[in-house]
Amino acid sequence: MTVTATSLKLSRRLKTRLERVARRSGESPHAYMLRALESQVESSERYQQFLEDGMRADEAMQQSGLGYDANDVHAYLLARVRGKKARRPKAFRWRG
Repeated sequence: MTVTATSLKLSRRLKTRLERVARRSGESPHAYMLRALESQVESSERYQQFLEDGMRADEAMQQSGLGYDANDVHAYLLARVRGKKARRPKAFRWRG
């Protein structure tokens, strides 16, 4: 892995808070910042992928004219979260 140096300008207040939190977690401020940045970048990438997947799904739904009743989907997901078996909702033609 290639490492590139960079610098951050932090307010004194943020730097103090960062040092305190890093110390409590048993990390150096540097390690804490790296971990926090990595976590935030991964979260942002996952969110962007979520949006792109949703846009593709919407496009497919618009083209096919098939969709699902929201109440059926919610009931299915709730049952699954509770560990129960549930039948997947059936798609229906919602237009044309």
